[in-house]
Amino acid sequence: MATMARTNTGLAYPDRFYAAASYAGFGGSPNSANKDVASKFSNEVALILYALYQQATVGPCNVPKPSPWSPVEQGKWKSWQQLGNMVSAEAMRLFVKILEEEDPGWYSRTSNSVESVRDVQMNHNSNGEPIIENGNSFAETKTISAENGSLMEAQDKDIVLEGLGPVVVYDQWVSPPIKGQRPKARYEHGAAVVQDKMYIYGGNHNGRYLSDLNVLDLRSWTWSKVEASIESKSEESPSPVNIAPCAGHSLIPWENKLLSIAGHTKDPSETIQIKAFDLQTGTWSILKTYGKAPVSRGGQSVTLVGSTLVIFGGQDAKRTLLNDLHILDLETMTWDDFDAVGVPPSPRSDHAAAVHAERYLLIFGGGSHATCFNDLHVLDLQAMEWSRPTQQGEIPSPRAGHTGVTVGENWFIVGGGDNKSGASETVVLNMSTLVWSVVTSVEGHVPLASEGLSLVVGSISGEDILVSFGGYNGRYNNEVNVLKPSHKSTLQSKIMEAPVPDSVSAVQNATNPTRDLESDFEVGQEGKIREIVMDNTDSEHMKSKGEETSELIIATLKAEKEELESSLNKEKLQSLQLKEELTQAETRNTDLYKELQSIRGQLAAEQSRCFKLEVDVAELRQKLQTMETLQKELELLQRQKAASEQASLNAKQRQGSGGVWGWLAGSPPQNADDA
Repeated sequence: MATMARTNTGLAYPDRFYAAASYAGFGGSPNSANKDVASKFSNEVALILYALYQQATVGPCNVPKPSPWSPVEQGKWKSWQQLGNMVSAEAMRLFVKILEEEDPGWYSRTSNSVESVRDVQMNHNSNGEPIIENGNSFAETKTISAENGSLMEAQDKDIVLEGLGPVVVYDQWVSPPIKGQRPKARYEHGAAVVQDKMYIYGGNHNGRYLSDLNVLDLRSWTWSKVEASIESKSEESPSPVNIAPCAGHSLIPWENKLLSIAGHTKDPSETIQIKAFDLQTGTWSILKTYGKAPVSRGGQSVTLVGSTLVIFGGQDAKRTLLNDLHILDLETMTWDDFDAVGVPPSPRSDHAAAVHAERYLLIFGGGSHATCFNDLHVLDLQAMEWSRPTQQGEIPSPRAGHTGVTVGENWFIVGGGDNKSGASETVVLNMSTLVWSVVTSVEGHVPLASEGLSLVVGSISGEDILVSFGGYNGRYNNEVNVLKPSHKSTLQSKIMEAPVPDSVSAVQNATNPTRDLESDFEVGQEGKIREIVMDNTDSEHMKSKGEETSELIIATLKAEKEELESSLNKEKLQSLQLKEELTQAETRNTDLYKELQSIRGQLAAEQSRCFKLEVDVAELRQKLQTMETLQKELELLQRQKAASEQASLNAKQRQGSGGVWGWLAGSPPQNADDA
């Protein structure tokens, strides 16, 4: 059971809260309380403390909404109302925490009467049970020692003890006391949390790829190695499955499995492989996918959106940087690639990605072969359109090799570097407003200023914690660090929205629905109310101030209206020009169609003529064949005639030669007539 405690106080809750409220100026007459609070704190903090005090002492806001022309009262009401059903104990705790962040020495400056409210010593409740008062449970105050034996100075921090486990302070990185055999130091590994256990798989150590699977129990902070087996056969081949060591991959929990996607290997495959570790059977396998799988790579981003994985960028085995986009449907294990409209991020690897509202994919930073980036790109997964919005706040420096996780609408970024030095600050981006802020910073060459470290979100006593592991900053690390993000910034972003009269808000929404105009209710155009004074008695002053503010709002709205009308006129003019161009294009299209029809008619006539010519050619070929036959017959008759004439000539020659021989024999020649 987690125990909430303070290291430097003699008061437990709720007395600590009442002492803090008295110091802040609450609890007396309303007029004096309002003046005391306004004089001690900024306007934003005053509103937060007021809302938390009301929530703790009265409960959820059930009072009617004040008049729109009383902006201070409306701001206080809205601050209180937006706390919803927060329990009294939580409101008390947050009240004290914010007070200690604003005024760390408040307790030492309180009067001795505060100590007399409740004199609680450590031995009053030695069994460690929580104190129950007014139906709320408040943990007993305890003194906490740091690992080096010295008392931890934490008067402005909330401290959580999980049994004898780690000490976690708000918005500060701490090293919990780790038990068990630590994994080999590494970077570019994969990390994922399943049921309060952080799994670490693969990575790179001294240029050697790793394949071990380790698990850290986030309740006992104990390391252990997972003895995994490999399936003898895969769905694709009866041969044994090869689970190659890898780095630069992504580890995603899905159902009862851990999915290892892509990554660099010694002998890379042609396409991305999906390896799965079954948490129930303790076996590795390679999942069969369908469709055109992307080329193998490492340093890509893999984001789980519903039941699909969105893969972007990375570097392939030939060190070619990529900026392609692929989606894997985990229900059907089918790949699909998309050509989104707009300008995509330049090719890069070792960037960070997150999804907001299950619709917007955010890409931040990364590196090429020559430089590192700090640009922010957003992909609308419904419209499949890239955009590059304007970043606000404390924009991080260029970096690659960083890591990030989301907690609600906040995207925490840790580590990374620019090939010169590691990034020492932990930053957070509000994904709704795109405003950056620095959570904390570290000094020196510590693992948190490393490249290739991992970051996951865990939970202690129902509160989110960030857990980092490993990284490389000149040496390989295997340290675990923990940060518990506070909710102060979230509270401020929600309850510090300045109140705007409903009528004014409606006009603003009608004229420019894309702006959050409640935050525009300010003196001037600064975006915040800087002159809030919690004094209900000075109504005339507040009324005149409200009137001045309303006039400024009206003037601003008029200027915006004129600007919108000017833009609308430009759009109308452009629309008319486009209509004229469309009409001209349609006319040209009609002329071209007529010309096409004419050409088609000519072509048909030519085709008919060609057909007739083909018939004539066929007839001529037949006649030619007949002439060839007659020629052959004529030649045959000529040969027969020549043969007949030759035979006749031979016969005459034989007759002439017989008369001579007869004369020689003494026979008288015969007359021609006798012959």
